[in-house]
Amino acid sequence: MRIISGTLKGKKIELPRDKSTRPLRDLVKESIFNVLEHSNKIQTKIKDAIILDLFSGSGSFGLEAISRGAKKVTFIENYFNAYEVILKNIKNLNCQDFSELKNYDCFQFIDGADTKNSKFDLIFIDPPYKEKNINILLDKIIEKKMLDKSGLLIIHRHKKDDIKLSSKISIIDERFYGISKIIFAN
Repeated sequence: MRIISGTLKGKKIELPRDKSTRPLRDLVKESIFNVLEHSNKIQTKIKDAIILDLFSGSGSFGLEAISRGAKKVTFIENYFNAYEVILKNIKNLNCQDFSELKNYDCFQFIDGADTKNSKFDLIFIDPPYKEKNINILLDKIIEKKMLDKSGLLIIHRHKKDDIKLSSKISIIDERFYGISKIIFAN
């Protein structure tokens, strides 16, 4: 897996060696960034954005965002093998100044988050497909006002996922790529 565009274009990203994480496929990642860059429906841009990458896996989404000009990415990953891979990727790509990495469960991180002084421009949520508590997470994000008023949620689910998302969010767009469903909301 590689960085697709930006200052780190072509640089390699390490992946966890076991099958406990599901890496974000390059096609899906590239499609998400194309929507962010070219859609008239979406106002949030990556340049200078403050981003929260939940269930970070290898960190490929956040690292791609840094390559494309994000100001800061906070990576949250509770699976230690994936956490170590993200740490290695951040170091190998020299992205320490733009990254904050936390080895937390996403739900616990949200519960303890202090958002009085900072909000996120974009929150990327890529839980395991089997995760059914997505609405609890979305509701907590909304209740804690973690998203900037003009911010964007990007949610990655399986295309057959039939969970009705929280009524506290507004879906802007929905895209399908292979087995992936990408939901853009605020």
